Amino acid sequence: MVVVVLTLLFVGIAGALGSGLFTKLAGGGFDDPGAPSSVAQDDLKREFGIGQPNLVLLITSPQSVDDDAVAKAGTELTNRLAGEHGIRQVVSYWSTGRAPQLRGSDGKSAMVVAEIEGNVNDAGKRWDALKPSYTGQIDGLTVRAAGTIPILQETNKTVEEDLQAGEKIAFPVLFLALILVFGSLVAAFIPLIVTIPAAAGTIFTLWALGQVTDVSVFALNVTSIMGLGLSVDYSLFVLSRYREELRRSGADIRDRRARTEAIVKAVRTAGRTIVFSALTVAISLGALGLFPMYFLRSIAVAGAAVALLAALCALTLLPALLALFGSSVDRLDLRRGLRRLLGRKPRTYAEDLEGGFWNRLAQFVMRFPVPVALATIALLVVLGIPFMSVKFGLPDDRALPTTAQSHQVNDEIRAHFDGRAADPLSIVALHTGNPQDQVSAIADYALRISDLDGVANVSSLSGIYVHGAQVAPAGPATAQFATSDATWLRVVLIGEPDSDRSGRVVRDIRAMAAPWPVKVGGSAAVFVDTKATLGRKMPYALGLIAITMIIILFLFTGSILIPIKAVLLNLLSLTATFGSMVWIFQDGHLRHYLGDFTVTGSLVATAPILMFAAAFGLSMDYEVFLLSRVREEYLRTGNNTAAVARGLERTGRLVTAAAALMAIVAASVVISQITFLKMIGLGLFVAVLMDASIVRGLLVPAFMRMLGAVNWWAPGPLARWHKRFGLREAQDELDVPDVPFPGTLDPISQAVRAGGAR
Repeated sequence: MVVVVLTLLFVGIAGALGSGLFTKLAGGGFDDPGAPSSVAQDDLKREFGIGQPNLVLLITSPQSVDDDAVAKAGTELTNRLAGEHGIRQVVSYWSTGRAPQLRGSDGKSAMVVAEIEGNVNDAGKRWDALKPSYTGQIDGLTVRAAGTIPILQETNKTVEEDLQAGEKIAFPVLFLALILVFGSLVAAFIPLIVTIPAAAGTIFTLWALGQVTDVSVFALNVTSIMGLGLSVDYSLFVLSRYREELRRSGADIRDRRARTEAIVKAVRTAGRTIVFSALTVAISLGALGLFPMYFLRSIAVAGAAVALLAALCALTLLPALLALFGSSVDRLDLRRGLRRLLGRKPRTYAEDLEGGFWNRLAQFVMRFPVPVALATIALLVVLGIPFMSVKFGLPDDRALPTTAQSHQVNDEIRAHFDGRAADPLSIVALHTGNPQDQVSAIADYALRISDLDGVANVSSLSGIYVHGAQVAPAGPATAQFATSDATWLRVVLIGEPDSDRSGRVVRDIRAMAAPWPVKVGGSAAVFVDTKATLGRKMPYALGLIAITMIIILFLFTGSILIPIKAVLLNLLSLTATFGSMVWIFQDGHLRHYLGDFTVTGSLVATAPILMFAAAFGLSMDYEVFLLSRVREEYLRTGNNTAAVARGLERTGRLVTAAAALMAIVAASVVISQITFLKMIGLGLFVAVLMDASIVRGLLVPAFMRMLGAVNWWAPGPLARWHKRFGLREAQDELDVPDVPFPGTLDPISQAVRAGGAR
């Protein structure tokens, strides 16, 4: 009762503190704040008071934008916006001498580009106040908004709606699935109770993290998946072990002492596995903290904390609930009523072990390990082939549903406007001396840049340049490009910021001889730097995950080969998952079955890294659970083949149930209207089911069967160290029912004998 009361207190406090969480979460967080592109933007703002444009107004009219009445209305709107507090760097088609890049090809649309001052949240609040006055029908013009701030606002709103919709689907489906697993309505309800403090812990963790750093709005969805799924899985392990202990002891569930002993044994055995599992998930997600992007860092901290919290709830609150519910745990058992209706008797524990699908699968794998291994590897390789053609990109408005105004506006801009005037490159040079004395050097530099393939135009102190020629001289509008000791150039690109063409422009500018040291900023430069940072940090993250997983599994098994095999097979499985995601989201297959998302021809660069960390942790979760049972049998019998078969037989149903429950939670994110959240949800869905069925059910047992007793080998010094310090079950945890093994020829023994027991 004390545990339950403390849990309720924690839920209340966490809920109160996190009540306004969504207003504190930030969009973005996909770039490296220490990269040259970020430094360039900081320099530009500090030296020139100029930030990256984050507001675009698309103005359309039935008449030409060059019509006198339209031009007058457009100019008045531009001037009025420029006079608003917190708005600066307002540029429009009419205020720039009718610059062609700000005029639509249809002649009836034009753009106004501006910067809203402040951080993302402050700028969002400012735009909320201005939006009614600058969108809709204004003086005969139709005005719609896009740009970074409107996109992030629509993203935050959509994420919140998706989270609520996903929870409404996940909880009822989870409850139905738990009824199928346990039969009893009461037993099915208990794991859902455990998810409540896990969900509260997710909110509390993100709230606490938000007090010291920026937290990505997407962290809430991702950590909610992990918290909900893990708390249900861990509860499933403990509750199943508790019921198993009661069944094999033959005790009456009404016997309070027997129930207490079963709870203690369940926590002692499943508890160790859960702790190891939570550590693997926490370490895997925690490795994301090596990346400087706060999108990944916030998920690293919150995800690791939520994994540990889910384990804590399963090992404290769940036993307390089992004690409180007592014999009522098995009440309202729908399967019992069905058995009575059909005139069937309940199966004994030994009958469960000797019959059913997993028994037959264990026999099959033990008899034909090589064909099983080759067939499953071939399948995974085929699924992984599309990953070889992966292309990475930046998240933009196209991640939003097509009904979002930002998406619609940007589609029109992409269709009717030349170049990316609202998203230019910024080339910043500090400590240049007086730029007014270096106009000729600036002109030569700007001219050379304008001649690069992929550049629409270049604006500088010396004028405006297009395709290697000056098209406009210096004037009052170009004075903004210089201070007494610094200068900068604006480069408008032709292609999308994350296109190969724009990336080449960034690299060419950085490689080009300049009159002074320069830094290049803007979205295209951010993407180039983001890919470089991810590539630089990736080996460290992968190494940390792999090494820590190997160490943990060694402590758990005393084997060197089993951990290495587990890591390699997980990598193969995840490659197959990534290949599936490329085939679906990059190439556009199945889009009409998954919500008709927009195909951009690329994947968000940070999404596969996040999916890898989460899916790798979950796959090791099921690996630990399988190996715990295999090791129990191996310590009892010394027979590797029989131990593998028994481990698969005893864990198959439970691991599949746990994976199905986690898959249900992941599937609740697939309904998201945000494309890359949809991809993360589907990726975890595929990874979990593939791992629990193909890898854990076929590939791992087949390899362990082929390796035989070598599975458990370790070098002498490590073996002696593990014998002294390694983790092993207590003797009473190795008690097993009196199942005929290996004396009589039960099915598993027949398989062992046929294959040659080792």
